[in-house]
Amino acid sequence: MPKDTAVEEFARLVRALKARDGRSYEALGRRLSVSASTLHRYCSGATVPEEYAVVDRLALLCGADEEERRALETAWTEANRARRRTAPPAPSPVAVPPSPMPVPSAPGPGLEPEPAQPEPSPAPEPAPAAPEAPRPRRTPSLPAPLLVTAAVVLVVLALAAALLGRPSRTPSAPTTAPTSSPSPSPEKEQPLPFTWTIGSQLWQGDCGHTYLVDRAPRAVAPPPVTADARAWAGAHGAVHGGETLVRVTVQGRSPSTAVVLHALHVRVVGRAAPPPWDAYRMGEGCGGAVTPRHFAVDLDRPRPLAKPVDGHDASGAESRTIPAVSFPYKVTASDPEELLVSARTAGCDCRWYLELEWSSGDRSGTVRITDGGKPFRTSGIAGGPAYAYDTVEGRWITAAESGQSG
Repeated sequence: MPKDTAVEEFARLVRALKARDGRSYEALGRRLSVSASTLHRYCSGATVPEEYAVVDRLALLCGADEEERRALETAWTEANRARRRTAPPAPSPVAVPPSPMPVPSAPGPGLEPEPAQPEPSPAPEPAPAAPEAPRPRRTPSLPAPLLVTAAVVLVVLALAAALLGRPSRTPSAPTTAPTSSPSPSPEKEQPLPFTWTIGSQLWQGDCGHTYLVDRAPRAVAPPPVTADARAWAGAHGAVHGGETLVRVTVQGRSPSTAVVLHALHVRVVGRAAPPPWDAYRMGEGCGGAVTPRHFAVDLDRPRPLAKPVDGHDASGAESRTIPAVSFPYKVTASDPEELLVSARTAGCDCRWYLELEWSSGDRSGTVRITDGGKPFRTSGIAGGPAYAYDTVEGRWITAAESGQSG
């Protein structure tokens, strides 16, 4: 299938950045927390990153200027739009015919159905009798001369009251209207001194991941590429099975004033039993040679903590350990930082979010990191059927059929 022109243009710019930098796919991938194979697919145009953040970090690592970064962002926008146009739509779930309504059994031979007796209509209530209107009381009429006299007396009394009650005009000090000092307008809230983005549909080694889906295999689309994982999961109502990987990218706004990141906290806001849904594995026997350093979270603990864990690099002739880095971190506009969180659970359908503590100069605070305003969701696998995709037959098969277990 020929690649789109926009995808080719984006891949050309990425290749040019990589060639100018001179570092290997493995070396750049370690800084970006992606595998060498994923970065190679970006350069070849085989796939387009789902988020621009990883592209912008690559541009910064390779020393791109502002004009080059703007051109790269424009190219990524067009390539991402082309990728979405060509992505195969997820199949609609198979409709299950409704169960027929129970039909009353026919009467036996020689028996005739009893005719339905019409319900007697309630007798209309008698209309209440209208209350008898009260008879007007007759007041004795006064003679006309007396009425005129009474009116004149009333007018005279009103004038006298007005004249007697009118205050005399004496000079007085001018009354000064009370002046109210304008209330101070509330100060406009200052923006954060840094920006942050997340990626929550990440896979181990860009291919190893499990989703829980409440659908039969025939109603589930083939596994997507990682760049389309969010759209695939949203179309199927999928939940992360066993593990959720979250990448948090933090970048300062100022090139000179640093922002210090002090701690990362985990807040669990909901626990339930894992749903009995089928498990669908996105890949088997795959994975990159680089395991990035990350923060491990055990959601089954009463108070989960984000613990730094070493990474591992087996891409070279000799494997080496990528040492974990604990807080604090410093970020600026030209030196962003990436935090990779691996949250796991075996017996919980957990909803959770992160809190990042920061300070910059005389300011400090805590920012809540969520999945688009909603908590992240990770569920244990309840032991239902697990499926892998057979690319030869083009269908989902069970682990027993594929000869794989676990």
